[in-house]
Amino acid sequence: MVALVVTGAWTTVRAQMLDPLPSPWVNTDSIMKHIVELSSDTYQGRMAGTVGHERAMAYAERVLENYGLAVSEQEFPIECNEIENCKFNIYIPGSKERRYFTLGNEFCCAGMTGRGYVDAQMVFVGYGVDNAIFDEYKGVDAQGKIVVVLTGLPEWLPTSVGNAYQTLRDKARTAERHGAIGMLAINVSPSCLSYDAQARIYIGELPHLATFPILQLTMDCGRELLTTEATDLDAAMRKIASQQTCSFALLKKAEVDINARYRSQARTANVLARLEGSNRALRNEIIVVGASLDGAGLQGETTLFPSADINASGVAAVLEVARCMSHAGYRPKRSVLFVLFSGGEQQYLGSREFLAQFPKLARVEAFVNVQNIGCGDSLVVLGDNHYPMLWEIAHSHDTAADRRFMAISDEKTNPRGDARAFDRSRIPSIVITTHNGLQHNHVSSDIWENIDRSILNKATQMLLETSAELADGRYQGRSPKSKGNRY
Repeated sequence: MVALVVTGAWTTVRAQMLDPLPSPWVNTDSIMKHIVELSSDTYQGRMAGTVGHERAMAYAERVLENYGLAVSEQEFPIECNEIENCKFNIYIPGSKERRYFTLGNEFCCAGMTGRGYVDAQMVFVGYGVDNAIFDEYKGVDAQGKIVVVLTGLPEWLPTSVGNAYQTLRDKARTAERHGAIGMLAINVSPSCLSYDAQARIYIGELPHLATFPILQLTMDCGRELLTTEATDLDAAMRKIASQQTCSFALLKKAEVDINARYRSQARTANVLARLEGSNRALRNEIIVVGASLDGAGLQGETTLFPSADINASGVAAVLEVARCMSHAGYRPKRSVLFVLFSGGEQQYLGSREFLAQFPKLARVEAFVNVQNIGCGDSLVVLGDNHYPMLWEIAHSHDTAADRRFMAISDEKTNPRGDARAFDRSRIPSIVITTHNGLQHNHVSSDIWENIDRSILNKATQMLLETSAELADGRYQGRSPKSKGNRY
């Protein structure tokens, strides 16, 4: 990655063509106020379908209404699993000693774990694959046992085989077929620190395994689990990397007790706020500016995942841009629709629901998504592969004078996150995010105190300037009318 800034006469000329914003600079204190609020205990981690998320929606709606915007909701059902309590310990049969692990520190419940109590011997089955070309259950008796697996898949495993074992639910269903009564998944993702307990809501597609407990352990916890066993964790991973199975019964037993309240059809909604355009010819064209509102939630009574960077930072940026653009005396030529999506933690369900429910998709000229902008070493704009013109507009607002430096990859990028669904609908989309910014990805340390105010300000300023330029009306979007409006 290299740092790059764009300056020059063309950028200056185009800037002179745009209507000036009455509030041209974002206020970092205002942005931080929203992040501190949304990551507080009041909102319980904002998991979609919970009371905490409903409170977060209400907060955002009040803020947007105070800016004079017309606010509405798009309701839809969502899978929701509230972890009320969870206990996990291991022991050697016949010994009085037990090793109790701490929820949120050494392990987490899988987002859609089943409830129940199990006390049984453990068996290690690698990545949990039982395909004919690589069968990790061969020679292992999982009947009535707790299966221990690794997250992810071996790099060498063909995609055609690995597709059936990608998610924790895939692995759990496989384990259940072999007679297992629960599963412990060791998080070996290179993107997560070995001591971080990572909480993820989405663990695969339905059906739900209602009485099959699933825990996700830190790598350090996994190492302790396999200490003094037939093979330690690192040796087992090396053996599997050489395309050999490494499965065995453990001497230790595990006790897991989970109480969870599962609902397959919980209520949630996207929050929409419209800023009406001022130009009679262009006001029916819409620029969508959005971010996911939901977070990783709460497990038990004390294990909170505040989700400050992921993604209260993006929500706060959208609210700040709404404040600046709704300032008295200013109206963009095009209409701007601010959207706070629910279901971001579940494969970005809210953005898909938005596209399914919104009646005027043909009028959406562009979508600007903002994700995780509170940490990192530089800004990144994704989407130049499919939408180079849209990407260049955002890139042009990375100016030397404002000291906002973008990390530019040698490879073209596509929209991701909420923008992926818009891209699939062929709506020009980009994502403003950061480089090297996932230090607190879905862990309890994702708190407002770890937010980098400088990069937060730069990303929000870029979002404001990009959104204002797109809404000014000169951007050549996707409708026949706007295609006649060229710079």
